[in-house]
Amino acid sequence: MNAMILKQDADVGTGPLQLREMPIPQPGPGQVRVKISVCGICRTDLHVVEGELPMSTRPIIPGHQTVGVVDKIGVGVTTLQEGDRVGIAWLQGTCEDCEYCQSGRENLCYRPTFSGYHVHGGFAEYALVSEKFAYPIPSAFSDEEAAPLLCAGIIGYRALHRSNIQPGQRLGLYGFGASAHITIQIARHWGCSVYVFSHREEHRELGRQLGAVWVGNSTDSPPEKLHSAIIFAPVGDLVPPALQAVGRGGTVAVAGIHMSAIPSLDYARDLFQERTLQSVTANTRQDGLDFFRVAAEIPIRTHTQAFPLEKANLALQELKAGNITGAGVLRIH
Repeated sequence: MNAMILKQDADVGTGPLQLREMPIPQPGPGQVRVKISVCGICRTDLHVVEGELPMSTRPIIPGHQTVGVVDKIGVGVTTLQEGDRVGIAWLQGTCEDCEYCQSGRENLCYRPTFSGYHVHGGFAEYALVSEKFAYPIPSAFSDEEAAPLLCAGIIGYRALHRSNIQPGQRLGLYGFGASAHITIQIARHWGCSVYVFSHREEHRELGRQLGAVWVGNSTDSPPEKLHSAIIFAPVGDLVPPALQAVGRGGTVAVAGIHMSAIPSLDYARDLFQERTLQSVTANTRQDGLDFFRVAAEIPIRTHTQAFPLEKANLALQELKAGNITGAGVLRIH
């Protein structure tokens, strides 16, 4: 099979992903093999490629927003069959025994397995996944529409809950890329007023099109205090202004897996009056199942820009530069 392989971490501008021919993987017990049609690209992929996350498996095939069809089943699989359309997300394995796995918080597992980081991901023609971590894709979505939902969508959904936003309240979104353009649709479905903060005019314009009541630059002050905010941009400098934008008892959720250094906070200005700063770490399977149900009900519409598999380096370069409006995807088959 064709795959884009990362052998050595490097700036994405140097083209570190290499197109290689690899053996088609065979599913083990409890696994299925997925013939991939589309794989979304994500800032986490960029962090993996550029070595901003702790070193893991090398060489590795990145990608964790994978959509395709089950084409081979391993021994013991009972819930899936050949021909089923499924998605593979970032989290695709846990220990199932630790206190977090036993209490419905498997996203905090001590020994997780992540797609495109610990095991080969979706920048390829085939991938393996445990049947337990394969998500059925609702018929409301095409493959290309579904791919960004598997990370940008699920993480945005979890970030909404971590932000403590309630229906009808005011929500700020800092950074308006793949995740935020999905999250705004859920928030508006809940009757929230959404305020978009972005340094790029094309992203602010998409926010307007998707129903934002106000748009501004990343560090602008909104016209009224927010109840909650979510920071999607991996920029620590945004934390103080986001905390200052929320009112008393407000919550700021940070949705990235990696972020630049956060400046010193002033207690009275940034945190007093029971403001809260929350992080978001991966997602549980239940998050994914709940999100896809809500996404199909709305239904969410993703804005995508497609690239061929062999242009994965270019796609990540465009992502890094902020030149993708909505979400980028790789077309495989």
